[in-house]
Amino acid sequence: MAYRADMMLGPVIVDVAGLSLTDEDRTLLCEPWVGGIILFTRNYQSVAQLRELVAQIRAVRPELLVCVDQEGGRVQRFRDGFTAIPPMADIGAVYRQDAERGVNLARACGWLMAAELRACGVDLSFAPVLDLDDERCAVIANRSFSIDPLVMSVLSEAFIDGMHDANMCATGKHFPGHGAVTGDSHFETPVDARTLDAILADDVLPYRNLCQQGKLDAVMPAHVVYSAVDKNPAGFSPFWLQEILKQQLQFDGVIFSDDLTMEGAGVIADMADRAHAALAAGCTALLVCNQRPAQLAVVATLKQSTLQPASNLQRLKRPFAWPDLDSLRNTGEWIECHHLLQEALAL
Repeated sequence: MAYRADMMLGPVIVDVAGLSLTDEDRTLLCEPWVGGIILFTRNYQSVAQLRELVAQIRAVRPELLVCVDQEGGRVQRFRDGFTAIPPMADIGAVYRQDAERGVNLARACGWLMAAELRACGVDLSFAPVLDLDDERCAVIANRSFSIDPLVMSVLSEAFIDGMHDANMCATGKHFPGHGAVTGDSHFETPVDARTLDAILADDVLPYRNLCQQGKLDAVMPAHVVYSAVDKNPAGFSPFWLQEILKQQLQFDGVIFSDDLTMEGAGVIADMADRAHAALAAGCTALLVCNQRPAQLAVVATLKQSTLQPASNLQRLKRPFAWPDLDSLRNTGEWIECHHLLQEALAL
């Protein structure tokens, strides 16, 4: 089957184990239900190797969405050869001292992160984190700009503006908020017992502000149960995804499930059932990571369903602006943003 760059993408995002594709990887990526690939630290050795891996992916299907978690701080999958982006909490600290400098730093970091990935052929980073850090949740912590929803709104908007200027779409996570629980949804299903009003007033406020301004291209819900609202984690909840996110906030972009293999999604035992539940709730793309049998099971169950292998992932694709990192680093924008970052970190 011949693929075109404008073809509709399937909803499943998968990963691969190594630094290059295997024949098994290529077979999976050819499945119409697969729409993208997420890369991890294990997939990165050097800039040259990353570009070769992306070229291999494009040779299989040029339209696939190539993604990574490159937030900054401790969640930066590609390091050697890339600018070290600070934790978002460091940007928040600068903002508290000098608001204008903090906003400029947030935009510069969003631009640097996105532009360097784009120069290596990567389409999307799942960023920024919009969770408010109230010092309970270790898995969020310094990944967050602030505990203050208004500060979060200002800095995340600037970070996203930088991403957009670099021709990369933005994904806000983890809706409606992961910062007020102690548990890590990678290893358990955390429960947040706050009222709906409290969550809407605080955690959802940055999403509301960004949606009103048309800044968010995608959203990733949390594998957290908000027990006063719904018995299901947000990623399996029609209330959170359809009533709040789509209807109340008027969000019409891509909704990525968080990784369906995480323990936070374990309220539904069967992997195929998790995929169907996420789609039924309102997710339009499904992350299935680190377990090839789970990826095959999800693709197999979707192939047997009455659904069509289509998603809205294609809207996250953007033209590439720079042919390589060397070309990017010779631009005035890169030099200016890099200088601003180094100056801020030296304070």
